[in-house]
Amino acid sequence: MSDVVPPPIRVGAVSYLNSKPLIQDLEDLADNAELMLDYPSLLADDLAEGRIDVGLIPSIEVIRSPHYEVISNACVATQGPVLSVKMYSRVPLGKIKRLALDMGSRTSATLVRIMLAEQYGVYPEVEPLPIEQTIEATTADAILLIGDRAIHTPSAKFAATWDLGEEWLRWTGLPFVFAMWAVRRDQDTGSLETALCQARDKGVSMLDEIARREAPELGIDVAVAESYLKNNLSFYLGSAERCGLQLFQELAIKTGLAPEGVPLVFRNCISAG
Repeated sequence: MSDVVPPPIRVGAVSYLNSKPLIQDLEDLADNAELMLDYPSLLADDLAEGRIDVGLIPSIEVIRSPHYEVISNACVATQGPVLSVKMYSRVPLGKIKRLALDMGSRTSATLVRIMLAEQYGVYPEVEPLPIEQTIEATTADAILLIGDRAIHTPSAKFAATWDLGEEWLRWTGLPFVFAMWAVRRDQDTGSLETALCQARDKGVSMLDEIARREAPELGIDVAVAESYLKNNLSFYLGSAERCGLQLFQELAIKTGLAPEGVPLVFRNCISAG
């Protein structure tokens, strides 16, 4: 009788530069893992629909769903300016009436609406900005861009520019977590949890190499890529990051952008609260 080979664990990760350190050699480190890359919002849909088993998904999706738990302390976070999540406003911030949101984003799209509501009492109409479109494609008062295209500085002039990581830290004094490794509660991941941490640790030790490899594809200087990975991002989910997550959840609920009663739970049911 031949041994039955189990199906691969389908792992979905973000295709942006900010996630490359988290997946360095992951398929070699993990037993039976199949890696797929996509935009954050699409990964969230894939995990919800069962097209992937594990996903590096927007943190807002974990906050909104009672069916997920976080399985690793590897994450995409920032402790200040993040560089790759920016809002550009053509009008003073208190006068924003229409806001175009990068369709690749869900966490950042929620965060910018929270900050406008809490700091300026502004609740703009929102519209999607397709991933393939530029700022010039919309006449909205303000535009949120995320990921690699947000690193490029637009040529147009704006009344105000927000780096959301910088503004969150200034406002709250806490780090912000943009994406986490999540699974559905009933999903067996074998040894993948260990491999995710190993891949992160290896990636963090290779930031210079990752920057040299990825920068030409993105059309940015290697020095910019190196600085971004080293100075703008954090890849560890610690106690301060958990506090930031909890505050983000509270504010999302207050603003009507997340439901009440969803526990933020880590594997082995360790609460973040």
